[in-house]
Amino acid sequence: MSARRPAVATGAALAVVLLFAGCTAGTGAGDGADGMDGMDHDGMADESAGWNEADIRFAQMMIPHHEQAIDMSELILDKEEVAPEVADLAEQIKAAQGPEIDQMESWLADWDAPSMTDGHAMGGMDGLLTEQQMDALEGASGATASTLFLEGMIEHHEGAIDMAEEHQDDGEHEEALELSAEIIETQSAEIERMQQLLAG
Repeated sequence: MSARRPAVATGAALAVVLLFAGCTAGTGAGDGADGMDGMDHDGMADESAGWNEADIRFAQMMIPHHEQAIDMSELILDKEEVAPEVADLAEQIKAAQGPEIDQMESWLADWDAPSMTDGHAMGGMDGLLTEQQMDALEGASGATASTLFLEGMIEHHEGAIDMAEEHQDDGEHEEALELSAEIIETQSAEIERMQQLLAG
């Protein structure tokens, strides 16, 4: 018995060392596993996927914002006696923002995120025209319609730029960031053009 005790003790000591090492490794794995189920994992997953909540919010809110701009453009294009420069601008807005809506809807589908085109979140968006403003535009004609369109679209564009600038600060998705940067550049130029048209 006495001859075997050192061997048993040595074996026990080795077992403790191995167990400790295994627990240490297991703790590291466990930390990683716990992290995968928590906030850190979500952040890492978003980063590896190349998008985050700011990208989702940008697309969700910009889609209905763009849709109203298209509605405004269609209203003015249906009217007679509208200045050619105003009609050209409306066509330009439709041509640009329609494909942008398609792109953002595609991103939301890829991100497994819902669309907000049903309008339930539209209250949080800057620059949207009220129902009364849209009704006034629809009922106006000629120069009055052109003025309402230009004034309303300036306000609308300013709201879109604010949203795009917020996305530039917080977003991660490369293509979405390119789009928000393009919105800032394009709509800033259109605001300047519309102000010149209003000035006559």
